Amino acid sequence: MQKAPKRFQKFTKQYPGVASAYEKLGAECHAGGPLNEKERALVKLGLSIGARLEGAVHSHVRKALVAHVGHDEIFHVALLSLPTIGLPSMMAAMTWIDDVLSSSKTQFKKK
Repeated sequence: MQKAPKRFQKFTKQYPGVASAYEKLGAECHAGGPLNEKERALVKLGLSIGARLEGAVHSHVRKALVAHVGHDEIFHVALLSLPTIGLPSMMAAMTWIDDVLSSSKTQFKKK
């Protein structure tokens, strides 16, 4: 798995207690319901797209790949956003997805 973004690493060093609490909260939320890892990854990606959070989309694409979500499934999540958030926002999301999937740093292969 790729390293956390540099800004998050810096935040973790500056505020280790807050970072630890944040990580624990995330783990508890993931464990708090019946969705499996792949389903949770798709939901988190959809939420990030809907909120137009570029960094979160990048992060959740990487996490989706770790959860064995295929490229076609990732793009389908973006496509599903079209009627809700509109064409420009969906196109931005697809660009952010491309950033990760086409990156030479990405260690994952297309499924």
